[in-house]
Amino acid sequence: MRKLILFKEFLKNKCKSSIQLLKRRTLGVCAVMDEVEEPKPDQEILEGRAKVRTSGKVFYNPVQEFNRDLSIIAIATFAKLLRQERNAKNKQISDEDNLVVDIRSPGIKYDDGLCILEALSATGLRSIRYAKEIPGINNIIANDISKEAVNDINNNIALNNVENLVTSSHNDATMLMYQHRREKQFDVIDLDPYGCPSIFLDSAVQSIKKGGLLLVTATDMAVLAGNSPETCYVKYGAISLKMKCCHEMAIRILLQCIEAHANRYSRYIEPILCVSADFYIRVFVRVHSGAAKCKNTTSKLSHVYHCTGCDGFELQPLGMRKPHQKNNNLVKFCLPTGPPVTRNCQQCGSPYHIGGPIWTAPIHSPDFVKQVLEAAPPYLGTFKRIRGILSMVLEELVDVPLYYTLDRLSNTIKVENPSMLTIRSAILNAGYQVSYTHTHKNSIKTNAPAHVIWDIMRCWEKLHPTSQKSIANNKVATTILEKSPEKEYSFELHPAANPASKQKGLVRFQQNPLRFWGPGSRAQAMVGQNPMLKSHKNQGKRKRTDDSESLE
Repeated sequence: MRKLILFKEFLKNKCKSSIQLLKRRTLGVCAVMDEVEEPKPDQEILEGRAKVRTSGKVFYNPVQEFNRDLSIIAIATFAKLLRQERNAKNKQISDEDNLVVDIRSPGIKYDDGLCILEALSATGLRSIRYAKEIPGINNIIANDISKEAVNDINNNIALNNVENLVTSSHNDATMLMYQHRREKQFDVIDLDPYGCPSIFLDSAVQSIKKGGLLLVTATDMAVLAGNSPETCYVKYGAISLKMKCCHEMAIRILLQCIEAHANRYSRYIEPILCVSADFYIRVFVRVHSGAAKCKNTTSKLSHVYHCTGCDGFELQPLGMRKPHQKNNNLVKFCLPTGPPVTRNCQQCGSPYHIGGPIWTAPIHSPDFVKQVLEAAPPYLGTFKRIRGILSMVLEELVDVPLYYTLDRLSNTIKVENPSMLTIRSAILNAGYQVSYTHTHKNSIKTNAPAHVIWDIMRCWEKLHPTSQKSIANNKVATTILEKSPEKEYSFELHPAANPASKQKGLVRFQQNPLRFWGPGSRAQAMVGQNPMLKSHKNQGKRKRTDDSESLE
């Protein structure tokens, strides 16, 4: 009996030692968690042209600086575009006068300027930066449901001397927007919630002006990326899938959700810029009105057939548009036939999962993105990253939804991984288009059909044979490699294989901005020595044992 007790004690101590060692390796430091300083209240935060102080009980995330920087340039570009459109519609001034009107300064109130709502303002930093860095503003409402947050907002408005432009509001965000459905609508609405934004969309699409700009952030990437398809359907009205292109699919799920809310009120959206960055996605869409134009929605949405073996995919549109037989100026709406696939994948023989619907129309406006890129001021803290990502966005194929990844293609058939230049050259030499996407460094976005992609991989495997031992029990790989390619594909280097963004050495893909970075915790000011500490402490909390919790 005594030996059993000693053995149990030995295992307990051994377990504690292992957990302590694992924690040190995870943290990358020798200090224990209790030795890290807690966030300091009333610490001054400098970002862009603004400075704010937080009470320590209000949410602030330094990693979101890229989000705020990009939003500032996008809204400033939109403001200029909106003035040009209104002037052209009114036809009250000449083109020469139009150039003079566009020269405006930040910090000054303009009667015909933008009316902006930041529905979930927290510290007020975003609204204050808008006031001090975006020219041509009439007023900004910085709203929050938390009284403590509103106190911080008021203090920070006074600290930055922007009382002429920014007004605080202590209200429920949805109720505030519903109050502006009929009158005093907003030119710009910014929704940057903690988690899913869907509960705010119904009121947002009603309270924004025709042609207004809606900015929406979603941080619940686990739901959107396929970890919980049933939850995704509840929140967004679409089934998410576990795919390598999950980040772009997340953007397209969010867009269809916004479109669905807008269509209920005879409105529709026009995405002009959508990005996936860090732990969130961010979309910039214009909201237009027109019941007739809403009929086009079904042709912009598709279901996704995802192969469970080779990770291939096919799209099934919800609707189609065809030219009218008797009048070329009219369009006929009809239903497509389907499905677009057989019961099992023709490449590997595996069954399909069905997801969606997702937005399959373009998610960027190249003209708008180009203007945003040209307008980016060098003083921004994330200027280099913005320039790199927007340059990649401009290189993306506009009308090609979703993408493959090189590592997944190679791993499927257990073959030596070709270089990205090699595989891109093969696709270009075959007469198809190909591009990267900013959402994944190994992405292959192409209009080449799936059988061409796999024929190229089969040709590559002939040059670099797969070990038969590695695929002996792999039905997917053997099924793919049993088929012969329809023709031989050339891997000779193509002149257009290396994109301009790579040649210029731009910062094209995201890097971790901070150790233990992430979405953080609700209503937590993340400042101090370790601003991401609370987020790290929450990681894996459901899997911890009592011993591991006691070590904290």
